[in-house]
Amino acid sequence: MLDKNISVVTGANGFVGSHLVDYLLEKGDEVHCIVRKSSNLRWLDGKNVTIHNSGLFDKEGLKIILKNVDYLYHVAGVVKAKTEDGYYQGNVETTRNLLDAVVEVAPNIKRVLIVSSLTASGPSKINAPVNEDTPTNPITTYGRSKVAQEKLVKTYMDKLPITIVRPPAIYGERDTEIYLIFKTYKQGLMTLVGFNKKEVSIIYVKDLVQGIYLAATKEVAKGETYFISSKEFYNWPQIGEIIKSGMGKAAITLRLPHAVIYGVATVAQFFAMFSSKPATINLEKARDFVQEAWTCDTKKSQKDLGFTEKHTLEEGMKATIEWYKKEKWL
Repeated sequence: MLDKNISVVTGANGFVGSHLVDYLLEKGDEVHCIVRKSSNLRWLDGKNVTIHNSGLFDKEGLKIILKNVDYLYHVAGVVKAKTEDGYYQGNVETTRNLLDAVVEVAPNIKRVLIVSSLTASGPSKINAPVNEDTPTNPITTYGRSKVAQEKLVKTYMDKLPITIVRPPAIYGERDTEIYLIFKTYKQGLMTLVGFNKKEVSIIYVKDLVQGIYLAATKEVAKGETYFISSKEFYNWPQIGEIIKSGMGKAAITLRLPHAVIYGVATVAQFFAMFSSKPATINLEKARDFVQEAWTCDTKKSQKDLGFTEKHTLEEGMKATIEWYKKEKWL
């Protein structure tokens, strides 16, 4: 009998991380989960995993966890922060701690898989998706922190077998971000940003984790960066029609001028100054929303990894909506 691969997942309690844990368990891996002591573990409850609540700033604790590991999937990251330092601590320094620990205690690791983001590349143009060779052009602090993370990671590629993946917008069961679109739709409203056509790449979480696994286990992927995304690009009216089909009801479509988006973001950012938590929408998020396209080319992941989506957008959206209804989120 072959020995099980020992896989460590950071951010394992989160949306993407928990789905990756499920996928690795299906593959027969021995799964270890690095979480913070304050983490909500509802998506890990009852699963055959080992929980380590050291977080990512406990360097000595990380060395113990990572000793003799076969695969490290670094999914954890900070997508919202009140300060620039918050993004860089959460996305760059945590990565440095992990890689330093791996170099010291697991130099023969099979692969380190780093989850970055399409925001590192920056927005695209209609019918002109970015690819892995496109110069990075982030437009937010989060995007810049992911570029910094990638640059740091590349300085370790002479010591460790590392692969970077950049997902676009991700939807699926357990998500709380794109979920807000479904929630607003349930209330009878489909809001669209601006009056121009906007295109997006978007990926169902179960397809994403399959792509992450392929990127981590294919020999050709060492030292490479990949977009794991939908082959097709979609506009928001199209997505609205698919949600309509999944919901079984229509909603009023409301187009919001870019100025309104910036106005709402300004107000939200102002009030967030008096809160311990960052605003859900702020001026940088508004800048994301108003771009004409966030699309990426997936030819490289198709060629090198053999990655193809197993779910159409219609299938993924329907499964997501059904899960939200079952969980009483909708």
